Amino acid sequence: MNEATEPARMTATGPDRVLVPTLGRPGEDEALAYALEMFPDAEVILLAVVMPLDAPLSEGNILKRDETRTEEARRTTTELLESVSADVPSASDRIRIETTEGRPWTVIPRYASDADVDHVVMYGHEKGSGTGTPGFVRRFLGRTIATTVVDRTDRPVTVLE
Repeated sequence: MNEATEPARMTATGPDRVLVPTLGRPGEDEALAYALEMFPDAEVILLAVVMPLDAPLSEGNILKRDETRTEEARRTTTELLESVSADVPSASDRIRIETTEGRPWTVIPRYASDADVDHVVMYGHEKGSGTGTPGFVRRFLGRTIATTVVDRTDRPVTVLE
């Protein structure tokens, strides 16, 4: 977990605002469910991150060259919310869906700071090679998206694997 450089706003039971970034990958429902369970009084921002076309990865590891990528990310995120809401009835009342485009290791830390969130919860096991990202990308980047987000975020980060 990354310690925040500024004190987080806390309610009696935890942070006021929690960010759960999504990249359209399996396991992200676990991060959302964890955030809802661990921080029952917090507003949860479900952030759909759309990778730019020149990025080494994309949602689901497939780049699509059309104008529907943002719409697809929002739809996938809405489906994620609906699947978790089946188990947590009050979830939809506490969750706000946002969409942004950019490299996740850059936009997630920036969004956390700009939106004044108190905590970030994300799923960290990325598809491929047992260590996260596919082998060629991992060699290029040298680390996983989650590890980079932890290093660059000035808020506490919980990474689920």
